[in-house]
Amino acid sequence: MPNATPTLLGVPYDAASSFQRGAALAPIAIRAALACESSNTWTEDGLDITAPGILADAGDLGVDNATPAAAHRAIEAGVAAVIDQGTRPLILGGDHSITYPALRALAKRHPGVTILHLDAHGDLYDNYGGDRLSHACPFARIMEERLASRLIQIGIRTLSAHQRDQMARFGVETHEMRHWAGPPAIHVEGPLYLSLDIDVLDPAFVPGISHPEPGGLSVREVVTMLQRLEGRIVGADLVEFNPSNDPSPRTGLVCAKLVKEIVAAMHRNG
Repeated sequence: MPNATPTLLGVPYDAASSFQRGAALAPIAIRAALACESSNTWTEDGLDITAPGILADAGDLGVDNATPAAAHRAIEAGVAAVIDQGTRPLILGGDHSITYPALRALAKRHPGVTILHLDAHGDLYDNYGGDRLSHACPFARIMEERLASRLIQIGIRTLSAHQRDQMARFGVETHEMRHWAGPPAIHVEGPLYLSLDIDVLDPAFVPGISHPEPGGLSVREVVTMLQRLEGRIVGADLVEFNPSNDPSPRTGLVCAKLVKEIVAAMHRNG
């Protein structure tokens, strides 16, 4: 396997979801959409993801029925294994809680990482409903443990007073949707981790989400951001697709499109 090949790693875990479960079904649905003959396997800039050395697949972790502690251990170990074989994880969630154990593995191998976080939600709660490992809390845990040197958030449109306090506490760079004037110019020194919650998109484009928040980005705007992304991408995740809420293939096909463009960005910026 060529060095630093982006490698899919499915994490079918949604026990930390605060409203609806179903995101554990996403990895298999995204793989099906990637294979769907309604499109092809090429990225917009001419990369065939089925060509040798372009994209590998490490399968799914067995975490769908695990306790939170066991799931976190398995996710951290699974991401570490992908990195330690000289490849780069492209994680298919699952709910957003999986980003915290993923960063525990990645930060040990890529210190000083910057996180680019695309989401409708800040996910910065100290706890949510008494749960410090909720999918509403991963970036609070990440920043508390200094697993990232910089956190940049784009698409946010649901900030509470508590989350604004957390932003100030952790020095988060947040680009709120109320100020949106097109993709911001972002320059990153050192390693970059991309965390893409598909509810950053307006729910008109992706009905298969658990927390639809109107006023989001278009698919084209997110693809443009991925194509303009600068920085050495050492890992990524795509989370919070809930196939239970979309009986059509629409949301899965959007996720497949984003996976292809993330792979392209990883190769451009490897």
